[in-house]
Amino acid sequence: MEQLDTITSISTPMGEGAIGIVRLSGHDAVAIADKLYKGKQKLEQVPTHTINYGHIIDPETGDVVEEVMVSVLRAPRTFTREDIVEINCHGGILTINRVLELTMTHGARMAEPGEYTKRAFLNGRIDLSQAEAVMDFIRSKTDRASKVAMNQIEGRLSTLIQQQRQSILEVLAQVEVNIDYPEYDDVEEATTDFLLERSRQIKQEIQQLLDTGVQGKIMREGLSTVIVGKPNVGKSSMLNNLIQSNKAIVTEVAGTTRDVLEEYVNVRGVPLKLVDTAGIRETEDIVERIGVERSRKALQEADLILFVLNNNEMLTQEDRQLYEVIKNEDVIVIVNKTDLDRQLDIDEVKQMIGDKPLIETSMQTQQGIDALELQIRDLFFDGSIQNQDMTYVSNSRHISLLKQAKQAIQDAIEAAESGIPMDMVQIDLTRTWELLGEIIGESASEELIDQLFSQFCLGK
Repeated sequence: MEQLDTITSISTPMGEGAIGIVRLSGHDAVAIADKLYKGKQKLEQVPTHTINYGHIIDPETGDVVEEVMVSVLRAPRTFTREDIVEINCHGGILTINRVLELTMTHGARMAEPGEYTKRAFLNGRIDLSQAEAVMDFIRSKTDRASKVAMNQIEGRLSTLIQQQRQSILEVLAQVEVNIDYPEYDDVEEATTDFLLERSRQIKQEIQQLLDTGVQGKIMREGLSTVIVGKPNVGKSSMLNNLIQSNKAIVTEVAGTTRDVLEEYVNVRGVPLKLVDTAGIRETEDIVERIGVERSRKALQEADLILFVLNNNEMLTQEDRQLYEVIKNEDVIVIVNKTDLDRQLDIDEVKQMIGDKPLIETSMQTQQGIDALELQIRDLFFDGSIQNQDMTYVSNSRHISLLKQAKQAIQDAIEAAESGIPMDMVQIDLTRTWELLGEIIGESASEELIDQLFSQFCLGK
């Protein structure tokens, strides 16, 4: 499916830098660039997949706008399967915008967000799951997250989904035989046996993908981790230590943190969306009270809670009340300030928290930070994440569709086991096939495709 118009955009981050790239894609990409380019050869004459030195000239005035290196890549051996030209400029905001304006003046239009990747999908270069993985790769915050995304870009998930869909088609073909020849009992019996065997296998494969969903989603979106405790137990110091930066204000005054602070950090390969909350307590201070309410909301949305106690103070009723709020969640209990005299009764703490993990730390001396990071990793991944060859499902849309497909195939299994006519069982099988197709874009609506690509950055 070839697009008729040619698109253009700046494909590097805005701002000053060593280089900036203006990209064109479409049937007239080379011709438009040739109107602006002056070098030893016309771009129409240079071999594909070459980079060429020259200048960008304003055709109306003859003025030299930029000294450039221009890459020419001809279809179909390109990302979009269209002709692509990339104009490598100096990284100044003024000149790169001038080059962009010239490309639009002479025949190109501004690309929509994600339109290059959308064209790659529409032209059959990649499927929908691979297209979504492109943005996951760009946004990945750890090496593991980028490897998961790269596996999807390379088509590992797509291959598994295609295999499952092919298995369903084989079952549907067998069901058609049963429908066409209903007078043969042995055909119906063979069809039922074949359907149940294949359907159970497909259901198991879908479940195996879903089992990777929790880990995959964490690697993609980050583990929402809330640091909670009464005021002045060292929450902000812990945030600063984990991100290795002084983002939070640390003082001896209780209640310094008035709002929820968020920061992404890579902890032993696990991306954490680290949230430092205002100390949860009753207060008359209006600003602090707003912070406390936001802290309570953050707790409700958290994947992991770091509950901090003060080694230098006895366990209080306030500590107990706060633990009651979070005790049913995934919690790591941290006894902080171990560099100070111990006033806290550890046995009393252990009795309160039961089998929850407990780590002793000192933010002043860096004691216990490594143990805390290992505990966070092991609590959610338990070492299984080390298998780099595994295909992880990390996209919420994919997980939702897999759950629906699993239910549809289960409905087909139950229908076949109860003796329901095959043409009715066929409905559930077809529904499973369609749901799996939505993952890779073979049965996705145009509205869904437009919505997905609108979330991409401009120039990708």
